[in-house]
Amino acid sequence: MEFSRVFRTILLLVLVLAAGLADMRSARAEYGDVVINNYSDGAGMRPAVFPHWFHRIRFRCKVCHADLGFKFKAGGNDINMVKIIDGQYCGACHNGNIAWSIENCNLCHSGKPGTPTQVHESTINSLVVPANAAKPQAAQQAQTQQPKK
Repeated sequence: MEFSRVFRTILLLVLVLAAGLADMRSARAEYGDVVINNYSDGAGMRPAVFPHWFHRIRFRCKVCHADLGFKFKAGGNDINMVKIIDGQYCGACHNGNIAWSIENCNLCHSGKPGTPTQVHESTINSLVVPANAAKPQAAQQAQTQQPKK
């Protein structure tokens, strides 16, 4: 009887650990996070996910956008690991003194592969028509409005 209880406990523990590992593999950005994938896919890394609101709770906008030079546009900054290691952008704080250092790649590079650089699930993404999508749609409308011969 005791053996089956131990077996069930171990089995349950293994299932919980497996579920946790499966969930880590499917990590994705949450609403308002900034996905940074300018170079990650090309380097064989997962996109970096910047938890904007987590940082915004702790710091005023000017800390990053004025003092550190982050532009107010997803994809508007040429962020790469060389610059971060050199103390620019994220590296200004993530240096091991102010905040944790960059040795744990998965702490930042946690996005789904192939996710474009964007403010994740932002309402503005659904309001703005991409420039390349507007032309075919306008051409199609022009064709349907022409009188038939």
